Amino acid sequence: MKPVAQCLRVSSSSLITLTPLLPAILLLLVAMGAAVAWLGRLGHGTAVLTASLRAAVQLGAVSALIAWVVAYGTAVAGFVLLMYGVAAFTAGRRITRGAGVWWAAVPIAAGTVPVLAVLVAGGVVSLDGIVVIPVAGILLGGCMTATALAGRRAVDELVQRRGEVEAALALGFRPREAALEICRPAASQALVPALDQTRTVGLVTLPGAFVGMLLGGASPFEAGVVQLVVLVALLAAEAVATLATTELVARGLFT
Repeated sequence: MKPVAQCLRVSSSSLITLTPLLPAILLLLVAMGAAVAWLGRLGHGTAVLTASLRAAVQLGAVSALIAWVVAYGTAVAGFVLLMYGVAAFTAGRRITRGAGVWWAAVPIAAGTVPVLAVLVAGGVVSLDGIVVIPVAGILLGGCMTATALAGRRAVDELVQRRGEVEAALALGFRPREAALEICRPAASQALVPALDQTRTVGLVTLPGAFVGMLLGGASPFEAGVVQLVVLVALLAAEAVATLATTELVARGLFT
C-alpha cells in the first residue's frame, strides 16, 4: 500500500477550479453563514466571520511554510507540537473557562500518540514530514473534537443532574463512581459523528483522503484502503480520548 501522504498529491486542475470569482464566492459563503447564524439567533454570527478569517490566514501561513517545515525533522516535531498545543487549548476552552483548560491535553495525547505509534511501527505511515504532519493533524483534530464534545456534555450533565449525583453519594457511591453513572452516557455521544462518518463512507460522502488519492493518480482500491486506515485510526483515537475525558470530568479536574 502506498503511504497515506499520497492523499496530498492533488492536481490543481481537479475538484476545485481556481477562477477569478473564487474570492467573491468565498466572501458570499462566509456572509451567508454569518447572516443565518445571526438572524436565526444561533449565537455564532461573529464566530463564523472570525473562524473563516482565521482559517484563511492560518492556511496561507501553512502553505508558505510547509515546504520548509517538512525538510527538517526538528521543524516537523515543532509543528506537530504546535498543533497539539492549539488542539488542547481549543478543546479545553470548550469544556471550561477555569484553571482546568490544559487538562484537555491529556485525552488528546492519550488518543493520538498510541494510534500514531501503531501506524508508524507497522510501517503503514512513514516518519517523513510530509506524511507525519497530515496524519498527526487528522488524529489531533479528531481527538480535539471528541474531547470537546465529551467534556462539554459530561460537565453539563453533572450540573443539570446534580441532585442525582447527590442521591448516588447518599447511597454509598464514591464521588467518581457517582459522577460516572450520570455523565458517562452523555459523554459517549461524542463518538456519534465519527461512527456515522465511518458507517456511511462511500454511501453518503467520499472523504478527503479517498478523493485526494484518486486525484493523485492512485487506484480506487488503494484510495479505499487509505481511507479505511484513516477512519479506523480516527475511531480508535477518539474512543480513547472520549474515555479519558469522561474520567477527568468524573474526577472533577475540569470543574
